[in-house]
Amino acid sequence: YLLNYEDPIAIERLNLMNMAKLSIKGLIESALNLGRTLDSDYAPLQQFFVVMEHCLKHGLKTKKTFLGQNKSFWGALELVEKLTPEAGEITASVKDLPGLKTPLGRGRAWLRLALMQKKLSDYMKTIINRKDLLSEFYEPNALMMEEEGAVIAGLLVGLNVIDANLCMKGEDLDSQVGVIDFSMYLKDGGHSSKSAEGDGQITAILDQKNYVEELNRHLSASVNNLQAKVDALEKSNTKLTEELAVANNRIITLQEDVERVKEESSYQMESRKALRSDSAADGQALGETRKQLKEETLLRLDVEKELEVQIGMKQEMELSMKMLEKDICEKQDALVELRQQLEDLRAINQQLSHKSQSADASSKQKSEVIARLEEKINQMTGTVKQLETRCKQAERERDLALEANRLFKQEFGDKIESLQVEVEQLRRHRYSLRRMGTVPSLPLGQPIMCTMCEQDDSLLKTKCKNCSGVFCESCVSKELPLPSSILPETVCTACYTQLLQQYASTPT
Repeated sequence: YLLNYEDPIAIERLNLMNMAKLSIKGLIESALNLGRTLDSDYAPLQQFFVVMEHCLKHGLKTKKTFLGQNKSFWGALELVEKLTPEAGEITASVKDLPGLKTPLGRGRAWLRLALMQKKLSDYMKTIINRKDLLSEFYEPNALMMEEEGAVIAGLLVGLNVIDANLCMKGEDLDSQVGVIDFSMYLKDGGHSSKSAEGDGQITAILDQKNYVEELNRHLSASVNNLQAKVDALEKSNTKLTEELAVANNRIITLQEDVERVKEESSYQMESRKALRSDSAADGQALGETRKQLKEETLLRLDVEKELEVQIGMKQEMELSMKMLEKDICEKQDALVELRQQLEDLRAINQQLSHKSQSADASSKQKSEVIARLEEKINQMTGTVKQLETRCKQAERERDLALEANRLFKQEFGDKIESLQVEVEQLRRHRYSLRRMGTVPSLPLGQPIMCTMCEQDDSLLKTKCKNCSGVFCESCVSKELPLPSSILPETVCTACYTQLLQQYASTPT
């Protein structure tokens, strides 16, 4: 492929993306051919982590701290915990690993745990989509800030078919040197040259080889420069330590010189007082003494100033160490608080799960009760329909009975009226006979007193058509159709009540 030498950063991004493609493709193919769970010693897997480390390091901003310059991608990976809460377990596990002391080692451990969980692609997509947060850690033209980062995150989805079991307790992730082994990818290119497009792929592979060699030389020079800087820093650190020891010794010497100068000054003052008596003879000696005293005074002032400077530097260093210790204590307290919050969140999650289970059980019980109530409602609806049918049938029978009663009255109305007139005449006749004191004799065996009301105020007795009992007229005054007769018949009060109950309970 063609390289644009005008923008070296774009060239680096493109080559890192191509290396990531080759690494992911080779890892998937070799893992599927191997057919087992991958471990930490598997060479393609190690090379994949090295390539991912280079991709994450591309365009990192350098942060200056009290202890020096820090350039690590661990800070960017910590953003995943804020954006995806389920990634908190990985971050907590990384922080709990006892052998990790540097941010680089923590970042390497995080990549391995995310691959084992098959969440590496999801987590990378999460942080790449938040470029506003990544801008704190990366330059604007870094790989993670451009579209190449999104392409790599999409390629990582294919790694979900791989099963890896990586043990990180025995590995020294802090001091590993991440160097890409390009030989295995060039071999892959040789195998792919056997296809129909072999010539074009060989040309591309040769271009890659040339660029890789050039990049390797550049990286070697960079490593040598960095090693030289590290050596220079170590030497300067040793030199500063020696200078600090020398400065401390010099401070002690200067303090002794100050004491000596003070003693000499006092001695000179005493000698000057003694020499004042001999002003004429010792004038020249007094001038020399004064000159020597002035020089000693200036020397003492210089020594005191240098002593103050050294004391101030020592105080600044002590203050810086105290601030660093305070910062470490605050971070440890914050870490303890975060772990406590994590435990509280886990407890709340368990409570919510229990409440959800109880709510599901209660909703299931309520649904069963609702089903039973609906069944009862359906039964009651059927009963109501039956009752409505019976009510309509009873209404029809009542209408028929009223019609029969009307026809009966229409047919026998005149006879009833004539009988009522005769009964009224008989009553009057009996009343007149009773006043005259002559009462007709009753037939033998006919009761004298009504058996229902037990009153003998009327001698005229009426027979019930239902029970054939003989009662007074007031007790036999009701009319109802009998089972033996469609037309209404005269019945007693007891039979009337009984027949009404019987008709009400029987719909037909």
